[in-house]
Amino acid sequence: MSKLSGTRRYLALFFPWLPAERFTRSAPKPPDLPLVFAEKQRGALRLASVDARAQALGLRVGMPLADARAQVGDLAIVPHDPVLDQNWLDRLAQGCARYTPLVALDAPDGLILDITGCTHLFEGEAGLIDDIDRRLTRLGMTVRHTLGPTANAARALARYQTRPAPDEATAIRRLPVAALELDAEAATALVRAGLKTIGDLAARPMANLAARFGADAAMALRRILGDAPSPLDPRVAPPPVATERRFAEPVASLPHATRILAELVGEAIAELAERGQGGRHFGATFFRSDGLARRIAVETGHATRDPGLVMRLFAERMDGLADPLDPGFGFDMIRLEVPRLEALGATQLKLEGGAARAVRQGAAMDELTDRLTTRLGRGRVRALRPADTHIPEQAQLALPAIDTPPALPWPAPEPGEPPLRPFYLFDPPQVIEVIAEVPDGPPHRFRWRRQAHAVRRYEGPERIAAEWWRRRDNGGLTRDYYRVEDDRGRRYWLFRHGLYDEKPDPRWYIHGVFA
Repeated sequence: MSKLSGTRRYLALFFPWLPAERFTRSAPKPPDLPLVFAEKQRGALRLASVDARAQALGLRVGMPLADARAQVGDLAIVPHDPVLDQNWLDRLAQGCARYTPLVALDAPDGLILDITGCTHLFEGEAGLIDDIDRRLTRLGMTVRHTLGPTANAARALARYQTRPAPDEATAIRRLPVAALELDAEAATALVRAGLKTIGDLAARPMANLAARFGADAAMALRRILGDAPSPLDPRVAPPPVATERRFAEPVASLPHATRILAELVGEAIAELAERGQGGRHFGATFFRSDGLARRIAVETGHATRDPGLVMRLFAERMDGLADPLDPGFGFDMIRLEVPRLEALGATQLKLEGGAARAVRQGAAMDELTDRLTTRLGRGRVRALRPADTHIPEQAQLALPAIDTPPALPWPAPEPGEPPLRPFYLFDPPQVIEVIAEVPDGPPHRFRWRRQAHAVRRYEGPERIAAEWWRRRDNGGLTRDYYRVEDDRGRRYWLFRHGLYDEKPDPRWYIHGVFA
């Protein structure tokens, strides 16, 4: 049929009633009326989706809600929630990962699977499709599925094919030009020219089509016919290391499933050892027999090949789940993936033999950080990292502690010298009243929090200019910093914001307190 035909096989899944079936599945008492979903469009409430009963009564997407009410008296009207629909579609995609790692979202109501080389586990394409049908029917989903030599062809067949054909090539050529999904003006121009099907377009020279109807129409036609690639954008990129276990009988015991996961971790660790690498991210997906799947992921601060550590992190994550892992009718497949790898340093055996131990210092602290991050969340355990800037309040960043620290060193004073920066910074700096020598002189007295302080000693100024690429944002004022000590021996960090030739009356601030 085309140059690219036969190289890959794609399966498109189209859920025509996805919002209605998602809502019916989660509603405590499904309505016994035609169901429509309304949202505000162009200043009026319109139908964003309908169920099968409403469509049979003549209601269509885009119809004003007032017209729908006039046409059908009794309707169940629900606000359209595209976020919940997207989440449900994502869960369906996660469940379809049991068939192939290359699953792409075809939002808002479809999926595309690259099943090349994956059908042998189901005794061919028909067996795989039967398995998908069985699981989606159990979930209460209506699905239209078609196979194609390209992702675009499979998608077009699932959404626009209206009658059976003897083969895929004939079915593609029978598709209406609407399957190209061009803008309304281009589609109308094609129909007016008498080109109503993909076959009509394919019979014309491609150069003429591009010249008359635009390059987009020609490219869309080439992709459906397989003369141009239609790359798939998978929901999750295939990991470099993955291992899985399928079960003839579903595993309904969570402790048994955990033991299987430990075996899979051991297999992945063995493959990592052969590569001379370690894992930083481990993800376990538990596929239930009803078609749904649950993924649990853990991270480590450094590359590891310690199966005990990985399983302890998985145990922490499972114990802390707000929605506990539920086997339902049992897991029929468990997959472990290691999507993030890094080179791993050497390990050393004990003198008397036995298990290897890491020679890297700080391993115990890193393990504690990993466990706390797994239990509390990635953003809740943070560490301060140095930043390459002279602006004091921006010289450190609070980043997730599990991330690898950058190579930038912390600034340190010369041996025997006092600290350059206070241990405590005010954010933002606090305004103070200062008596100082002018112009650009050090402070003699200052008032802070209604208390007067007499300056006995000072060091400075340390002049910090504004970053030139941000001067438009902060005014480009220069700061003169002073380390001062008052008559009671307390030390503060003060600065004047602006020079007198930059600002007529620059203000003073206290930025920090030394211990």
